Amino acid sequence: MLATLAFWAFSGVLIASAFMVVIARNPVRSVLFLILAFFSAAGLFVLLGAEFLAMLLIVVYVGAVAVLFLFVVMMLDVNFTELKQGFLSYLPLGAIVALILAGELVMIAMTWQSSPQAEALRAAATPEGMSNLEALGLILYNDYIYFFQTSGLVLLVAMIGAIVLTLRHKSGVRRQSVTAQVGRRREDAVEMLDIKPGQGIGE
Repeated sequence: MLATLAFWAFSGVLIASAFMVVIARNPVRSVLFLILAFFSAAGLFVLLGAEFLAMLLIVVYVGAVAVLFLFVVMMLDVNFTELKQGFLSYLPLGAIVALILAGELVMIAMTWQSSPQAEALRAAATPEGMSNLEALGLILYNDYIYFFQTSGLVLLVAMIGAIVLTLRHKSGVRRQSVTAQVGRRREDAVEMLDIKPGQGIGE
C-alpha cells in the first residue's frame, strides 16, 4: 500500500514539475522545477529496484542542471543585478521544492525498508560469478547498444542546436573572411606610387 502511494506521489510530482518547466518564463524557476522532476524520476527508479539508475540520474543530470543554469546565465544575457535583487522572491519557491524533496526522500526510505523483496533484489542484482560493472556493461553494450548510441546522437544534436540558437554576431567586430582572403587580387592589396625626389608620400 505504501509503495503504491509513493508511486502515485512521485508520478504526480514528476508530471506537475515537468509541466512547470515548460510554462515557467523565468529560467531560475525552470531550473528549480527541473531538479524536482529529476528527483521524482529517481524516486520512481528506486521503487523499481534500479538504484544505479536513480543515482545516475541525480549525479549526472542534476549536475548537468547546474551547468545548464550557468549556460543560461552566461549565454542569454541574463541581468545579474536583477537576479540578485529578486533572490528573496525565489526563496518561498525554493523552500517548497526543498520540502517536497525532503518528503520524497523520507518516503523512499520508508518504502525501501518495508519492502519484502528488498533482500531478494540485493541478492539477485547480478548473475553469479559476475560483478555489477560487468553485468551493467554486458546489458548496455550488447542488448541496448542501439538505444545507447541513439541517445548520444540526440544529446549531440541538442548541444549543436543550443550553440546555434545562442550564437550572436555583434556589429563592429572584425572577423575572418576566408572567401575574401582567397579571392584577393594584387591590385586590391598593393598600391604602386611614383615618388619624386624631394617629395613625400602625402604630397
